[in-house]
Amino acid sequence: MTGNWGQDIDHDRRRLLCSAALGIAGAQLGTAMLAHAASGVRPTAGQGAGSRRNTAFDVVSQIDAGVLNVGYVDLGPRDGNTVLLLHGWPYSIHSYVEVAPLLVSAGYRVIVPYLRGYGTTRFRSSDTPRNGQQAALATDAIDLMDVLKVDKAIVAGFDWGARTAVAMCALWPERCKALVSVSGYIVVNLERNKQPLPPAAELGWWYQYYFSTDRGRLGYERHRHEFARLIWKLASPRWVFDEAIFHQSAMALDNPDHVDIVIHNYRWRLGLAPGEQRYAMLEQRLQEAPPITVPAITIGSDFDGAAADGKPYAAKFTGQYSHRVLDGIGHDVPTEAPEAFAKAILDVHRS
Repeated sequence: MTGNWGQDIDHDRRRLLCSAALGIAGAQLGTAMLAHAASGVRPTAGQGAGSRRNTAFDVVSQIDAGVLNVGYVDLGPRDGNTVLLLHGWPYSIHSYVEVAPLLVSAGYRVIVPYLRGYGTTRFRSSDTPRNGQQAALATDAIDLMDVLKVDKAIVAGFDWGARTAVAMCALWPERCKALVSVSGYIVVNLERNKQPLPPAAELGWWYQYYFSTDRGRLGYERHRHEFARLIWKLASPRWVFDEAIFHQSAMALDNPDHVDIVIHNYRWRLGLAPGEQRYAMLEQRLQEAPPITVPAITIGSDFDGAAADGKPYAAKFTGQYSHRVLDGIGHDVPTEAPEAFAKAILDVHRS
């Protein structure tokens, strides 16, 4: 999961707010669902409370891009404005299964890739380091845009996907039309990350310390699905997800590189694993916390605790900018509030 590491905010992201249920006026879901038949989304009926009516994308394509053979979904008109949707940990592309048809129905091309270490994405060479640092994931996204001949895209994400999207806008603003980021500006600053947090805040990041041990790596290897289920519940305690939804995303964690990528990601954040030299210059630029100049909307939720209002990072967005708070919603915003997430993308582009 993500966190505003190194930012001057209350880092206790596990202190969930006692807030009212979500009540958002926005996109008309009923009309947009008419696009499902042509959108590559497989409908699933008879799901319980707190679930969604679809659980999976039907068609996942593969393409060589940079160091990866990327598994991705590509929906909508090829001449439409492109939206790149990026998922987080421990989730998958299926977090966007309700968002994508809403955007396709509005005329957008929607691309949803599995990140490195997830789903059907594979490394093209066994010699490539299984590196989970932020600059590597941002480069992967740009490489995918290059091979798909997408000059500019609206980029949006949550968790690792939000960090990747923010890094893309910071490093390559000329490739990004606009940004939607859950939890805001969450670029990792390694130097600030060395500073300890208050004990209650540190407790919220227990898994990062677990992952820094050999026991933790072995535990995650053996119990990755159980681990994901626990994280889902902790990050979104009000969301009652059903087994069809969970199982679809959990299968993406069975990727042969998944454990290596996850362990490296969290160890790198703590300074316990080195980055890769090929990304050193990009990482140096990110360590300077460059501002985001493209139009942006950030989203705060219950997961963000005291930082849900977005004030701690608002100054990092120097272009046209607004912030939205989704009370009663946890960390997987695209799944829990697909209409609100899609509306943010439409609004940031129209602005």
